[in-house]
Amino acid sequence: MTGQGARWKAVLIGLLASAGLWDVAGLATAAAAEPPTYADLKSLFQQRCVVCHSGSSAAAGLALDTLAGLNKGGTRGAVVVAGQPASSELVKRLKGISLPRMPLTGPPWVDEADIGRIERWIAAGLPAGAPLSPAAVAAAASMPAARPAPGQPATWAHVAPILATRCAKCHSPQGLMGPAPEGYVLNSYEATVSANDRVRVVPGRPEASELARRVKGHARPRMPFDGPPWLSADEIRLIDDWIRQGARDATGKPAPIRGGARLRLRGVMSADGTLDGLVLPPGGRRDKQPGPGDEVELRAWLMPDGSLDVDRLRRR
Repeated sequence: MTGQGARWKAVLIGLLASAGLWDVAGLATAAAAEPPTYADLKSLFQQRCVVCHSGSSAAAGLALDTLAGLNKGGTRGAVVVAGQPASSELVKRLKGISLPRMPLTGPPWVDEADIGRIERWIAAGLPAGAPLSPAAVAAAASMPAARPAPGQPATWAHVAPILATRCAKCHSPQGLMGPAPEGYVLNSYEATVSANDRVRVVPGRPEASELARRVKGHARPRMPFDGPPWLSADEIRLIDDWIRQGARDATGKPAPIRGGARLRLRGVMSADGTLDGLVLPPGGRRDKQPGPGDEVELRAWLMPDGSLDVDRLRRR
């Protein structure tokens, strides 16, 4: 349409509207009421979900980067029920009705307006909409994982996608191996930094944190259990930084030091008397005369200042 034709069309619509023959407001309302499609929601899933839920290593086997993957569901079954948003696990997770609430990197959570869009999409029967162009799909797939901005500390929002895709498949209440190994759950911030039976994350001290030592291979079995491939050097460095900078939650608040909690670390004694770089304080029992090159187990108590009170060091 030429510029002149477009102007005449606008004038005609204005005249018809003023005469009550063209319901502009009604058309706008109808457009707003039109249910969204998966194509409309794909950017939302890309921004908030697919960092964990995509590809062959998707958390819980649930891939949200394609409509086919979403319809297929995950290892625990369907997450959307066409026409029934209230019965759809996706909606329950986004609202926190089912736990852990999603996305795992929250807060912030998905806002109510966007959850409403997803509910209307499900209620409408999960329409697909026009597919994205190959260029748009490729751009979305190549988006880098979130990393802290220069000068900013790492937070749970940065490490959660790594734990969700590589660790939580087993370390969940009912993971691939049944109950979480040794009871350690990695599907929420609170569980990751907890000290229920013993502490695995010592804020400020990655060298004393079992989580960091496991992914580096200082303790056996090395994690993740399905490796290799192991975590990349960049991912390990990010987890180290997160612990060193206080094991902060998604809002940036550092985790408390769980003074009085038990600690159990395994590794190899170095010639300098350290445990893979962890300086061992004096005190405690030394069983079986551990020496350089020996695999050992350290049992200690975590003090309020983050130091260790050694209970026992023994050769394994």
